[in-house]
Amino acid sequence: MGHVLNVDALIAEIGSTTTLVNGFADLDTNPRFIGQGQAPTSVLEGDVRRGLEAARLDLAKNLGVNEVKSQLFLAASSAAGGLVMSVHGLVYDMTVKAAQAAALGAGAVIRQTTAGKLRDFEIEELLELKPQLILLAGGTDYGERETALYNAKVIAELNLGTPVIYAGNCQNAKAVQKLFQDSNSELYITENVYPKLDMLNVEPARKVIQQAFEKHIVKAPGMEHIRDLVNGEIMPTPGAVMQAAKILYEDIGDLAVVDIGGATTDVHSVTPGSDEIAAISIYPEPVAKRTVEGDLGVYVNRQNLLDMLNLEEVGRELNISVADVLNNYQPIPNTPEQCALTTLLAETAGLKALERHVGIRRNIYSAQGRRTIAEGKDLTAVKVLVATGGALTRLPQREEIMRHLADMNRSGKMLYPRPGKLDLAYDNHYVFASLGVLSLSHPEAARQLIHRSLHNESIG
Repeated sequence: MGHVLNVDALIAEIGSTTTLVNGFADLDTNPRFIGQGQAPTSVLEGDVRRGLEAARLDLAKNLGVNEVKSQLFLAASSAAGGLVMSVHGLVYDMTVKAAQAAALGAGAVIRQTTAGKLRDFEIEELLELKPQLILLAGGTDYGERETALYNAKVIAELNLGTPVIYAGNCQNAKAVQKLFQDSNSELYITENVYPKLDMLNVEPARKVIQQAFEKHIVKAPGMEHIRDLVNGEIMPTPGAVMQAAKILYEDIGDLAVVDIGGATTDVHSVTPGSDEIAAISIYPEPVAKRTVEGDLGVYVNRQNLLDMLNLEEVGRELNISVADVLNNYQPIPNTPEQCALTTLLAETAGLKALERHVGIRRNIYSAQGRRTIAEGKDLTAVKVLVATGGALTRLPQREEIMRHLADMNRSGKMLYPRPGKLDLAYDNHYVFASLGVLSLSHPEAARQLIHRSLHNESIG
């Protein structure tokens, strides 16, 4: 057994149940993924360092050395509940949806959404929620001003100490700044997420959300010592996966990424859609969109998925006793019976999450007769469906699950490719989130490593 292995970068992915540490070498010449270590996440024990160190030791063991050292240590985190945000806008289908798209794309978990002036019960909900970030929007540029100013005044006077991002009518910027000058909440002002009718501008707000997350995540319980180990960027894990998806889009075109986890199922799509659907769409959608389904997870939220199924039929179909399997159900399945049930739960989560992410065609009737409209995100131009996350990269039946997800639009009503049209790809090394973080400092190395993971090129 060797002693110390020096590599260019170690990148941690701190999840709700598991912490991974991925090692990468030769980033400036011939980038290589050299291996992965894992350990239980220790955030809830009060110190993230324990899980990180255990995962580093596991990586060293897997590589046959005593210790792995690196010049660069980066991290993606969804632990401690992820990045919890509240979003406040003017009209739900316009500024609120635009603000949500920015927050979700940055990797946030949105726990409160309001439209119009904040009401007393909504203020009570906000005080109870104690979000890590608040996003304020409202009004197109040079349009309605009063609502965003009212909400800014209310939130400033609450003195929550929570960072606030203002991404509304540009005319309000100075007035909002003045409202927060005596507040103990740090204020970030960025471009309007909805500057004109039917126009989204979510990227500037997304970047500011990520900056604010990195600055304030170190204050989250259990995460206070993360800066003792990490000397580079820290990103919300879903935001990092979106970053990797956008890099891949530049090379292969329209795509969607499905990430089925223990607590949530996320869908990321990067596609401008088709001209045909754009002509009948009623609301604009961002090119890069993420949806997070906090009720769909194969471990933490397994009961929600089980409630969607007929357990007697499941038992017969899989030839198992569902009750017996659930008695000793593990985050990482360790028996054939657990594996069979997890596979079914993963497929159920993926189908439901895609159904919620994808838009639909709908017929409406008026005095002029029937016409077809499109609502929601258009994925009809998507060519590749990419799998990432523990379930879709590690389960033996992953290809069967993915084929069902790819072929789900049998009715043709969804804004999604018809059966047989989608190619499948897999994040074989389970490094998408890590490479999203790496891309901020080493974009070309991250690009090459993404392709190597998809093509399952040997590591080491």
